[in-house]
Amino acid sequence: MSKTVNNPFQHIVEPLDPTDPKQQFYNLSKLGDSRYDRLPFSIRVLLESAVRNCDEFLVKHSDVESILNWKQTQTQTVEVPFRPARVILQDFTGVPAVVDFAAMRDAVMKLGGDPEKINPVCPADLVIDHSIQVDFNRKSDSLQKNQDLEFDRNRERFQFLKWGSKAFRNMRIIPPGSGIVHQVNLEYLARVVFNYDGYFYPDSLVGTDSHTTMIDGLGVLGWGVGGIEAEAVMLGQPISMVLPEVVGYKLHGNPDKLITSTDIVLTVTKHLRQVGVVGKFVEFFGPGVAQLSIADRATIANMCPEYGATAAFFPVDDVSIQYLQQTGREANKLAYITKYLKAVGMFRDYNDVSQDPEFTQVVELDLSTVVPCCSGPKRPQDRIAVSEMKKDFETCLGAKQGFKGFQVPPERHSTVVPFQFNEKEYTLSHGSVVIAAITSCTNTSNPSVMLGAGLLAKKAIEHGLCVKPYIKTSLSPGSGVVTYYLKESGVMDYLCKLGFEVVGYGCMTCIGNSGPLPEPVVEAITKGDVVAAGVLSGNRNFEGRVHPNTRANYLASPPLVIAYAIAGTMRIDFEKEPIAINSEGKEIFLRDIWPTREEIQAVERKFVIPSMFKEVYEKIEKVNERWNSLVAPSDKLYTWDPESTYIKSPPFFNGLTMELQPPESITDAYVLLNLGDSVTTDHISPAGNIARNSTAARYLTNRGLTPRDYNSYGSRRGNDAVMARGTFANIRLFNKFLNKQAPQTIHLPSGDTMDVFDAAERYQQSGVPLLVLAGKEYGSGSSRDWAAKGPFLLGIKAVLAESYERIHRSNLVGMGVIPLEYLPGDTADSLGLTGRERYTIIIPKQLTPRMVVDVKLDTGKTFQVRMRFDTDVELAYFHHGGILNYMIRKMSEN
Repeated sequence: MSKTVNNPFQHIVEPLDPTDPKQQFYNLSKLGDSRYDRLPFSIRVLLESAVRNCDEFLVKHSDVESILNWKQTQTQTVEVPFRPARVILQDFTGVPAVVDFAAMRDAVMKLGGDPEKINPVCPADLVIDHSIQVDFNRKSDSLQKNQDLEFDRNRERFQFLKWGSKAFRNMRIIPPGSGIVHQVNLEYLARVVFNYDGYFYPDSLVGTDSHTTMIDGLGVLGWGVGGIEAEAVMLGQPISMVLPEVVGYKLHGNPDKLITSTDIVLTVTKHLRQVGVVGKFVEFFGPGVAQLSIADRATIANMCPEYGATAAFFPVDDVSIQYLQQTGREANKLAYITKYLKAVGMFRDYNDVSQDPEFTQVVELDLSTVVPCCSGPKRPQDRIAVSEMKKDFETCLGAKQGFKGFQVPPERHSTVVPFQFNEKEYTLSHGSVVIAAITSCTNTSNPSVMLGAGLLAKKAIEHGLCVKPYIKTSLSPGSGVVTYYLKESGVMDYLCKLGFEVVGYGCMTCIGNSGPLPEPVVEAITKGDVVAAGVLSGNRNFEGRVHPNTRANYLASPPLVIAYAIAGTMRIDFEKEPIAINSEGKEIFLRDIWPTREEIQAVERKFVIPSMFKEVYEKIEKVNERWNSLVAPSDKLYTWDPESTYIKSPPFFNGLTMELQPPESITDAYVLLNLGDSVTTDHISPAGNIARNSTAARYLTNRGLTPRDYNSYGSRRGNDAVMARGTFANIRLFNKFLNKQAPQTIHLPSGDTMDVFDAAERYQQSGVPLLVLAGKEYGSGSSRDWAAKGPFLLGIKAVLAESYERIHRSNLVGMGVIPLEYLPGDTADSLGLTGRERYTIIIPKQLTPRMVVDVKLDTGKTFQVRMRFDTDVELAYFHHGGILNYMIRKMSEN
């Protein structure tokens, strides 16, 4: 992917160093085009890729011209191809990708092609970080026990991934216990500039996790895509994308000395949600950027999906180079990275206004206005100042059920439930903290907030404070480097004394792998119908995600996680009330133990050093002995085990032939589910625990498994039978047919209330197509391909929504499910739709991108909707029945 034969831009190729003519680059400054210097830096990366890969087939000269003409195309929908330099995956999304590859090899062979054509042609790194759960905490051996249990539960999956690393070229596996994918990417995998096959070019990537954008903080352009789309990129297909608008986000001013990067990112998230940046790039500029470390920038870039943008880009500057040096990158690499980026006009000086490019729109934030804050109780964009937290929680308690409401009757606001734990009496009330987790790459990649948490813990212990023993506390760092500097700086012992021992290296609580709560706590919550709280340093707090028993979940900085754990409740005003009363009866306030930015920076300068990163990452691929000793087959075709409940050959390609079938209208479809706004991929395809009364649990029980062996939905994404049954199985799913939260629906012909899978199965037995009705932001949240694969297997032919999250719409397209969108001003309510009608969607023989089609109801009503196939390439995928079918047919051609 570094060069293309017969490239019309070959004349601008030259050596980076005249003394080494074999090391070349496409010198974009030699294009002689004044438009280049006005392009946003993020668009320059797209341009370089188009120039280098121009072959007049997949990438055309006209595509280069379109990108150069970026400013003039803002009022149009212009489609361009983009070939990222690499792909990154985590194991929850990586396992189904490798399953698909294995099944595609089988399908290509059946069609008479060469199965080894199904092979990544660009580098792919897969980091195993999503499998570990917080089963054990508050013990010195919690880490080892959790890792042992992770391996015991997931041996079959790990064995399969190890087979994949042998069977497929260009695929590297980072073993379990190494860290979180985005932090490992930042500290180790990122090249910033590639030096490959005799060419220098910018590092860029797509990843099968929505928070891939974290790497944008280092100046590497990347974003999350669906697993299906990533598979096509790995096989050499460019991403077909609409040339995005770029919002310039100007930072100026200096943050207060008590402010953390978490406070900044939660402020940015709320602000950009209000601005409206869905489907756009955000590029940061201004003198305030120079005040932010790479860790701070990465924190802001990480939460890009939460404010809805595609990417959140911080161009490379001197601070970026210093970070690469700090994290142990070699001096010769730093030299060519700097030289190359300066040569092509991609090296930034944030204090030089003459470098400021043109943007579609500019918005600003004065960093001095940021105050300490959290977000919640159900969405990351719902920021609350810490000073308002108590008042806000109490308002939410009685407010109508919704994103900011629990609808608890006023007479129950003071409910207190006594319970016993370890032979001592405690009480729970609304707002009681039962989970406190320092977790997620968003914050554990940032030494300032991690050391801040450690210093706060130290001061808390010195003031005689503690955390109640029933609160499930945990610390799951994003890499071994974090543990290293926490120990070396002397703060780890204090964290452990408060219950924040290292429980594993992985996403853990942030993705719902929070493990079980103590049974007495669960009983007390259930008995009093208590709105219990989780507080975590993560990036997602959607309802039902963190834990089924925590209805309120708040995102907070690591120091605030500890503060709320000590307080034991979210119903506290830290400015006016003591965080606790110590054993001597003295009131201790949060201000008494909160470390200043200067204290934190002094410790960081002394203890976060390059040798730590080198020592940890030199052995990262070999340090896990259980992984090293794992035996995996070496055949090029995978031998499927019919008894496996983890890995199963998917039915996506059954009966596939080389001939295309013309598109057909969807006739007399029933509505399977009638949903509202902000239905997330967690609602559609949960990642957490498999409930004992679910259809997936019944399937596993029938296969001889006991509940302790169920594991999570995320870990079983290699088995379509489990995942189909897990589709729409979230207990917090609100279906308008039922007017309550439940993973159920009404089978309309019979009127029976059933689990969603069972209803879909009954419809399929009758040969009836299905439809889903939804509101705004359908499919928001994690980039989860099973949120499209699952509905496909349920027989859902189309979704009709007011708007879509970008990645999820792409995933639906990739599976051949039609994303339909109401025309502006139309909604289900305005059209008088109840969902009980039968729907016929007229699909013309000749399709064009974003075309309007007719919908006819059995009531006689007709209205129009837009088909959200946004590009010609997406229409090609639809004609083939999905992107994977398209790739199989292409690879099977002689």
